[in-house]
Amino acid sequence: MRRTFAQLLVVSLITIFTGCQSVAPPVITPRATATPSTFASTATPTTTDTLTLAKLPWRRFFGDSALVTLIDTALHANPDLLVAVQRVEIARAGLLAARGALLPSASVGAVAGFDRFADYAAQGQTSTNDGRELPNGVPNFSLGLQSAWEIDLWGKLRNRRQAAFARVLASEQGRRLVQTALIAQVASLYYELLTYDNQLAVLGKNRALQERAVEIVKLQKLGGRATELAVQQFTAQLLRTRSLEIEARQRIAATENTLNRLLGRYPQPIRRGLPLNLQQLPAQVAAGLPTTMLLRRPDVQQAELELVASRADVAAARAAFLPSLTLGPYIGLNAYSPALLFQTPGSLAFGLLGGLSAPLLNRSLFRADYRRSAAQQRAAYWSYQKAVQTGFEEVTTNLNGLENYRRVADLRQQEVAALTRAVDVSNDLYRANYANYLEVVTAQRSVLDAELILTDTRRQQFLLLIDLYRALGGGWDAQPTADVR
Repeated sequence: MRRTFAQLLVVSLITIFTGCQSVAPPVITPRATATPSTFASTATPTTTDTLTLAKLPWRRFFGDSALVTLIDTALHANPDLLVAVQRVEIARAGLLAARGALLPSASVGAVAGFDRFADYAAQGQTSTNDGRELPNGVPNFSLGLQSAWEIDLWGKLRNRRQAAFARVLASEQGRRLVQTALIAQVASLYYELLTYDNQLAVLGKNRALQERAVEIVKLQKLGGRATELAVQQFTAQLLRTRSLEIEARQRIAATENTLNRLLGRYPQPIRRGLPLNLQQLPAQVAAGLPTTMLLRRPDVQQAELELVASRADVAAARAAFLPSLTLGPYIGLNAYSPALLFQTPGSLAFGLLGGLSAPLLNRSLFRADYRRSAAQQRAAYWSYQKAVQTGFEEVTTNLNGLENYRRVADLRQQEVAALTRAVDVSNDLYRANYANYLEVVTAQRSVLDAELILTDTRRQQFLLLIDLYRALGGGWDAQPTADVR
């Protein structure tokens, strides 16, 4: 009998191992494409220098004290960032549960019962273990400790703990991702606000000039040197500028309200620093190496940690097909009378239960869990590849954009200067009757549009710089992660 039982046990284990291999094969992901060693950008020459502006703390990167104050407020009160912090706590709670599964559980319990067995029953106590007769209708009292412990033979529980720990780190990277995005968004809105302020100032200056021009042309009409058509043309130009001023004020109000929402507060005026035309752009930017970018970008690190967690999930799902060993020791006091419950050693009871079990039939739940874990691993792999490619795309786009918009700004500045001179010349020619009012209106409109476009070009430069800082992984300070394993 013993030999037959041993043979059956060996055959069962072989069947279980074979079934596990056939039902849950390892997940194979495609070979990843090698990442470029440098950024493909015409803005900066190829370099092997690891220096990158992303390593600058955001308080140093943004030199405007008003902007620094706004960012600091957002980091303490932004709802999205506060939600991200709670996601970290949720992940830590999951790790605590996964870590506890590796340890034995113990519970204390007190039970009181009463049983009366039927006269014709085939079971029932008639005497105690020491030979005392019991009536039919006997109470039973017990007080003791019970424990349950699953021995992690195949690493199922350890893999689950590893997956939970990786998700804690991934949630921390997710918090950093929200923080870097928040800093970039606050800074972008701030420079958009400065842009609208500058546009409003340009419009106000042009409005004052156009109001003076309307007065002059009305006087010229009275003197017979201009017509009503000239008056209407100059008046229409003035009305257009006034309408643009109102639109600019609306954009300022909307931007301030959006910025206040990011700061976690209700609408109120936003304090500004230097105007846009006095804000300084760095002469050169250091992008560093792609490897540095990959190590600093929170979305890449989060995707990598999610991939690690998904691999651990697959390993745990595969181990679920293998037999599990569970131990259940107990110790306590047991007696049929409360007066005898604490009279040891007669009331002392203890034991040890052990069980080895494995799924043989209807393993649909385990197959479904494995397939889900395998699909999540493949999805995590492609998410990681997407994050890496997105990083390269954003960095190279912003690097090229900074260089291109620097050239655009130089040309726009020259255009504004040329058109400003054209306005002066057209006014002189108009007063000397060598130019008509349409030429003057056209010159004024052209210089106004050119000044507004120049302002928008400068705004675009700052937005590209901010986005490059974020794309390189800037905006968070390195802090040691507490070891919660």
